[in-house]
Amino acid sequence: MSVEARVLVVVTLALLALGLGTVYSASAVAAQQAGQSSATFFLKQLGGVLVGLVVFAIFAKVDAEQWNRWAWPLMILSIVMLTLVILPFTESIAPRWHGSRRFLVGASLQPSEFGKIAVIVWTAMLIVKKGDALKGLTKGLLPFLIIVGLLDVLAALEPDLSVSMTYTLMMGIILFAGGVRIGHFVVLGIISIPLLWTQFQRLNYALLRMTAFFDPGSAPPHLDYQLKQSLIAVGSGGIFGVGFGQGRQQYGFLPLAYDDFIAANIGEERGFIGLAFVILMFALFAVLGFRIARTARSQFLQLTAIGITVTIVLTAYLHIGVAIGLLPTTGLTLPFISYGRSNLILSMLMTGILVNIGSTREKVIGGRATDPSFALERA
Repeated sequence: MSVEARVLVVVTLALLALGLGTVYSASAVAAQQAGQSSATFFLKQLGGVLVGLVVFAIFAKVDAEQWNRWAWPLMILSIVMLTLVILPFTESIAPRWHGSRRFLVGASLQPSEFGKIAVIVWTAMLIVKKGDALKGLTKGLLPFLIIVGLLDVLAALEPDLSVSMTYTLMMGIILFAGGVRIGHFVVLGIISIPLLWTQFQRLNYALLRMTAFFDPGSAPPHLDYQLKQSLIAVGSGGIFGVGFGQGRQQYGFLPLAYDDFIAANIGEERGFIGLAFVILMFALFAVLGFRIARTARSQFLQLTAIGITVTIVLTAYLHIGVAIGLLPTTGLTLPFISYGRSNLILSMLMTGILVNIGSTREKVIGGRATDPSFALERA
């Protein structure tokens, strides 16, 4: 195992430990108000961590090249699960929660989360398969837009616009790293603006959230309530925070303080130092991930490593950006830290793949090992 892979394991364990402590602190009061033990959410999250560690250990040992063969089955499975979530006659297994239907089997499995790994490995697989044909528009770029576009539509119908946009962003970054022509993105982006705006207007809640972000004074109070409470939490923390378990927002002022806004809890209880630590840890995760990608033994593994690294780190920074008011409110969780077993287990799975890729430092081209000191050309 390379040095990068070893350090990545340490970073992941540190984030998991921070996450368990933060989930307990942020959820204890909410659990008691619901008539449950103060440790209810903590114990559920701990169970997710244990399962995640097993998943991590398995996929850290499984040859990551196997994902090349699993790409299509995984993509088809993701499409089927996302379809089941939104069908009108499946509410018994996909109930509505907070106004949307995002979970299968009660609140245990979130198909949109597992769709992320499908987008990563499927996009990487198809880029390698197409080779020079990727430079074309209809035979190169169009298939990516059709398949990932289908996932976007299914996620948006839940509705979960954040995940839908994440799919497209992930695909675009991996395609860029794979050598797609930038001009094709520009043309298609211009063409798709009217359609995207029409769909955006149909999702009224998303439009109102954008209004609340750009013009807070004109937005209805309930739309920017979470953001205001999050800023109060972060501002109250100061440099060193108010102390573990001493935060005020956990008393019901900030909804989902242990999930979508857990960075606000970190800012309140651990202050600027705590948030800076999280930011630096994910920056280190990015450096390690890209170094692993740089020395990957095949193009498929290189692109997969880039996709995994970008997905985890970008999601983290978007979550933190929302919590401190730099971005419009979204439903993105903080990887390894936010409450939620689907995202936690997926993050551990992807990290396991990344560690496996980092276990072999030589690059293979045409079946022959070469000097691993090559540089990423486009990433």
